[in-house]
Amino acid sequence: MAEHIFYLAANWPGGRNDVGTIVSGQLQTKVSIPSEMDGPGIGTNPDEMLLGAAATCYIITLAAMLQCSSIKVESLTMQSEGIVDVTNGVFTYKKIIHKPEILLANGTTKRVANLAQKLAEKAEKTCMISKAIQGNVALELQVQLKIEA
Repeated sequence: MAEHIFYLAANWPGGRNDVGTIVSGQLQTKVSIPSEMDGPGIGTNPDEMLLGAAATCYIITLAAMLQCSSIKVESLTMQSEGIVDVTNGVFTYKKIIHKPEILLANGTTKRVANLAQKLAEKAEKTCMISKAIQGNVALELQVQLKIEA
């Protein structure tokens, strides 16, 4: 069994509305409470970082699965949404919606397009971050699959 260990250093100068920093490998950024939650909105925040982790894990997993299946992809893009519920002052990360757009090469057969669709669905279930948040944050997938004209 192999283990990969990741490290993060955080610095927080004081109170709720201060601005801190985080450093982890190539990630170096300021962090604060988002303006939507009455914070200063400087740098990033945990809500964006969880969405970013889920989205990048998903799209990298999908790209790897498509490549391993020798599916020729012209373009792979995605929009993702994170929905946070606030009820009685309690913040709960409710749902993440991934909206990948897969453009397959001209001449792609229906069988290969169907496989690409299945891989898009499988990637959401097998991505490490999706598995980590499973049961706590709902995940929704809205795949747009097109074949280049």
